[in-house]
Formats: sequence, structure tokens, C-alpha cells
Amino acid sequence: MYTFIELQKIIEKEIDGLELSSPPQGLFEPMQYILGLGGKRLRPILVLLAANLYKDDLSKVCLPAIGIEIFHNFTLLHDDVMDNAPIRRRKATVHEKWNSNVAILSGDAMSIKAYQFIGSCEDRHLRDVLSVFNQTALEVCEGQQFDMEFESRSNVKVEEYLNMIRLKTAVLLGGSLKMGAIMGDSSTKDADLLYYFGVNLGMAFQLQDDLLDVFGDESVFGKKIGGDILSNKKTYLLINALEKVPPELKKDLKYWLEVKDFNPEEKIKAVKTIYEQLSVRELSQKKIDDYFALCLEYLDKVNVTAEKKKELYSLVKGLINRSV
Repeated sequence: MYTFIELQKIIEKEIDGLELSSPPQGLFEPMQYILGLGGKRLRPILVLLAANLYKDDLSKVCLPAIGIEIFHNFTLLHDDVMDNAPIRRRKATVHEKWNSNVAILSGDAMSIKAYQFIGSCEDRHLRDVLSVFNQTALEVCEGQQFDMEFESRSNVKVEEYLNMIRLKTAVLLGGSLKMGAIMGDSSTKDADLLYYFGVNLGMAFQLQDDLLDVFGDESVFGKKIGGDILSNKKTYLLINALEKVPPELKKDLKYWLEVKDFNPEEKIKAVKTIYEQLSVRELSQKKIDDYFALCLEYLDKVNVTAEKKKELYSLVKGLINRSV
């Protein structure tokens, strides 16, 4: 069995060795750039971890796993264009370093490259793997559309938000695990259990990001906290606050959501204070804990020994206790 760190090194070596230098350079250089920005490589590692539950030889699973990482970075590249985001992993985004046309076209090429890599799996798995990937990729797009629509809505419900993050973030974790299980020759039942394990893990992960953006330790988190507050981003915290705010606090919250000229630190402090008065921090943490508990229930049912699932259990434990 491979460890998480060993698989991370395998993925990094494969990405570093990708041949993306053919002309036209203007198409492929941005692809190399965004893949070179690093990241956790969580999704391709999940592919390999799932396959490794059932087989030791991962040589025929590695390239499809890289395809998932290419697809993930393609979505980030296009998200950055749509959000007009200047920074990604502390570096200039592709559309900032080049321009939006380059970012869009290179992103399109990345999506095709993703299919090429995923399609390199064994023929006997190809139909099932592509079925999972196609459904997952479409759902990621649906999630992004919901997220964009939420920006102009003031009446987003908690259930809508949870469905949006399920589509935009969580299904790709679940899909990665299910594809890996299929390529590892798991049973259909185990592949489905690993899918739902990943989806619930993804839900907990995204809600944790929301919470850390407001209440994290800035020196540990590695970036300025309060970005979601400053941009009035619809998060689990804000949506719950809007649903639960009593009349005496509603005026203050409404002011900070509508004011155009403000001191950033003052706004962050004021909105955090409202969140604390409404106990939405505790509410959010309870929801995170529920999703973590649910993902462990699914993992417990996967029909391999606990020893083989050790790395997945360790991953969950690490995420539960993360502060970044």
C-alpha cells in the first residue's frame, strides 16, 4: 500500500514530466504554468488511493489520475476569468499574466487534454470511467453556474448553497474516488460507497474553508482572513446569518452588505461580531462535523480491511484538524 506522501510524489513527478512544449507555445505555456503552481493534488491522489485499495500495481491508473488534475486546473483557470481574480496560489492568474482570450483557449485545450489522459485507462474500464467523469464534469459546471447566479440574489437558501457546493466542489472528490475504484476492479457497491465518502468529505472541506476564511488564524491560514466578508460572498455563515438575524441586528448587517465605501478591517470585525452573536460559527462547525461523521460511515462500509483504508482514515483526520 502506498502512503499519501508517496502518491503525492508520484503525481508531482508525472506532472513535471508532462510534454506541453509543442507549438503553438502560446497555447501550452499557460497550461504548464497553472499546473506548475502546485496545490494539494488531492483529486489525483484520491484516484490512486481508491485503486490501491484493490490492487498494488497503479501503473495503468496514474495517467487517468493526472487527467483529473488537469481537469481540476482547467476549471480553476476558467473560474479565475469569470471571477476576474488576479491571484491564484500567490501567483498571477493566467488571464493576468497573459490575457482572457489566452486563458479561455488554453483552458479549453486543458479540458481536451484531460479527456486524453482519462481515456488512457484500460479498455475494459473505459466506458464506466468516462460515464462517471462526464456526469461529474457536467455537475461541476452546474455548480459554477449556481454560484454565479447567487452573486445577484439576496434570497439564497441554505439548501441551495449546500447543493451548489456539492456540485461545484464535492462531486469531483467523489468522482475521483469512484473512478479509481473502478480502475482497481472494485465491486459496484464499494465504488458507490467511496463516491459518497468523497462527496461528504468534499462538503466538509468546503464548509471548513468558509469557516476558516472568517475565523482562521491569519498567520497559519497563509492569507488575509475576511475575504468572503469583504466581497459579500454567499457562504454557509452569511446565509444562516441572514435567515436568523433578529430585527435589532438586521439593520447593522444590511448596512455592511450594502455600504460601498468602508474600512476593510472595520467591516470584517463588525460582521464577525454579528456572526458570533447569532452563533453561526457553532452552527457551521456542527454541520462540518456532521459531514465528517457521515463520510466515515461510508468509508467504514467499504469491503476492504481497515489496514488498507488507513491512509483514507488519516486523510479525514488531517482535514478535521486542519487550520489552513
